[in-house]
Amino acid sequence: MRLLSIYIGNMTTEPPARKKVARVQIGARMEKNLVKVLKALAEYLDLSLGDLLEGVVLHTFEGKAPFTAQTRRHIGRLKSVYGLTLTAEDSHRLTEENDARR
Repeated sequence: MRLLSIYIGNMTTEPPARKKVARVQIGARMEKNLVKVLKALAEYLDLSLGDLLEGVVLHTFEGKAPFTAQTRRHIGRLKSVYGLTLTAEDSHRLTEENDARR
């Protein structure tokens, strides 16, 4: 019961203040199946793709995991549906299909 009262005592009725930012368009290319998973995940989380990417990057910059265990399980299902087999280990080792340097 004490933990419950501590938890309730920490609850606030007002959400944290929103911060105004200036957003810009970026020209970024990403692997096709990764984009499909990101778009589906954004839809699942009811976020825009930009909001999802901002959140992932901000969490990562602070060394924090951006997703809950439940969301990671859903990401696993999405990766299977969209055929995404890339892992973090593949990062910086990717080349374009039509790249002559292969």
